Parts: sequence; C-alpha cells; structure tokens
Amino acid sequence: MLSKFRSNHNQKGFTLIELMIVVVIVGILAALAIPRFMQATTKSKQTEAKQLLKQIYTMQHAYRQEFDTYACNGETASAAAPTAYAAIGVEIMTSARYSYVMVSAANTFTCTATANLDDDATNDVWTIDQAGALTCTTNDVDS
Repeated sequence: MLSKFRSNHNQKGFTLIELMIVVVIVGILAALAIPRFMQATTKSKQTEAKQLLKQIYTMQHAYRQEFDTYACNGETASAAAPTAYAAIGVEIMTSARYSYVMVSAANTFTCTATANLDDDATNDVWTIDQAGALTCTTNDVDS
C-alpha cells in the first residue's frame, strides 16, 4: 500500500495553487489591458471626424472660390441625412458616428462634429473653421 502512494506522488501535473496563481496573473493583465484597448478603439473612431472635417474645409474653400461665399449655413449632416452637404460635394457615410453642423457666412464658416463614442455622458466634439484650425473641444477619450 505504501508503494501505491509513492506512485501517485510522482505523477506530473499542476496543483490547484499553481492554477490559481496563473488565473490571478491573467486577471491582472486583463485589468491593465482592457482600458487601454478601449481608449485606442475610441481614438480610432475619432479619425472619422478629423478626416471628414478636413474634407469639408477643402470643399468649402473650393465652393467659395466659385461663388464668393461659404455654403450650407445651418445644415446638419449625419447618417440620417447623408446628402445635406451635397452643395459642396461632401456626402456623409451611412455608418457615420458623428453628426456635423455647419454655420457659415460670406467670409467665415465653422463645422462642428459631435458624437458619443463610448456611451457615457460625454460627447466627443471637434470643430474646424475657415482657417483650417481643427480642434477637439471635448474629448470623449479622456472621460
């Protein structure tokens, strides 16, 4: 009977303590990695606003060269209204996360992009003006 215990004692494998330590280490790594992943995901979503606002800036200047004024004053473009900026040749994608509001006059314009990227109370807000100044007025990544 003593030999039977010795043969079980020589078996290869993991103990419960070793498995629990591995689970704790994986949990700590996940707790560190998931917030960074979510922040990177939100930052990548912001590229939609930045690229579209730069396109709006370029097309507004082309429109002004031809008509001596900026277009689309008071218009709001979004996935629900993708052709609101058709006058300047900009169409919003049907998968757009942001809504874009244009305020323009003869010599100035400001376009503001607004979206809630991570379902919290803070909206992500970007603006561009006639000088090409692209600014993030409220950053949803930092909230």
